[in-house]
Amino acid sequence: MTSTPRADAVGTASSSAGDAAGLLIRRADPATAKPLDLEGTKGVSMQVMVGRADGAPNFALRHFCVASGGHTPRHQHDYEHEVYVVEGEAKVESDGTFHRVRAGDVLFVPPNRVHQFVNDGTVPFRFLCLVPVTFDCGKPTPGS
Repeated sequence: MTSTPRADAVGTASSSAGDAAGLLIRRADPATAKPLDLEGTKGVSMQVMVGRADGAPNFALRHFCVASGGHTPRHQHDYEHEVYVVEGEAKVESDGTFHRVRAGDVLFVPPNRVHQFVNDGTVPFRFLCLVPVTFDCGKPTPGS
């Protein structure tokens, strides 16, 4: 077995066993999540799990945590994204209609659909979100 770089947190690499084909294995570390400072956002943090900095050419995988009483901005963008709910439950708006989602649910948000996640529960609402690597929360990523 050969030794390949292993990232223990976004931007931090260490050595571990893996293959030489460019496989990235990283331990998720919620402590590396950054609060989102976007208009219309309350109590939301995000961690890029895999993205452009890791050499991903097409998609970024992000982990969001929405605190109890928090919400993402009500927004839309010209790309789709896929969501997997990891923990908790929340209301998700899609073009003015709210739907209840909970851990284990999978969502497909089509392009140009107005949407928002609202945590009206008592525990953190956590979800994974897959988007094109050149975008992050509806804005072009610097350097793209």
